[in-house]
Amino acid sequence: MSSILVELTANIVSSHAASVEMSSDELLLEIQKVYQALKNLDAEPGSEGTGAAQETPAVVNPKKSIQKDQIVCLICGKGGFKTLSRHLKQAHDMKPAAYRKQFKLPAGTPLAAKNYSEARRQAALNNNLGENLAKGRMARLERLAAAKAAPAAVKSKAVTTKAPKATPKPRKTAAPKAPKK
Repeated sequence: MSSILVELTANIVSSHAASVEMSSDELLLEIQKVYQALKNLDAEPGSEGTGAAQETPAVVNPKKSIQKDQIVCLICGKGGFKTLSRHLKQAHDMKPAAYRKQFKLPAGTPLAAKNYSEARRQAALNNNLGENLAKGRMARLERLAAAKAAPAAVKSKAVTTKAPKATPKPRKTAAPKAPKK
């Protein structure tokens, strides 16, 4: 394992030395620092990527996870999200309802930052989306009422007015065929 550490140390220090001028003493000190740092990283338990970090929940207060400018995931502890739904689906394969249930959050708790929700609300008010939605609903109800009334009107007209009977078309008769010779 130490030969890999030596190789990695040489690559890191040579890359650093190529961009920064160093004396021989500084170069030796840099090699020792980098080698020791890599050795410490190698010695840490769980550095193999076992995934144990994802299984243990983050220590974050659920009430403090929803902040003004961001929301923090209670599962992994990541923060900086405007909304949490997409992160839950991609990183944890979880739906918001299951997340709320796991952390005993009320069903109506928004999984979005407060400022983000307010900005979306304000944009909807500025664009009259509520009024447009009400107009669309009224137009739909009127169309449905008209569609229900239209078949009833057609039936009542059919009963009161009798359509004239169509005269049958005369049948075409085939001309007699001449006998073959």
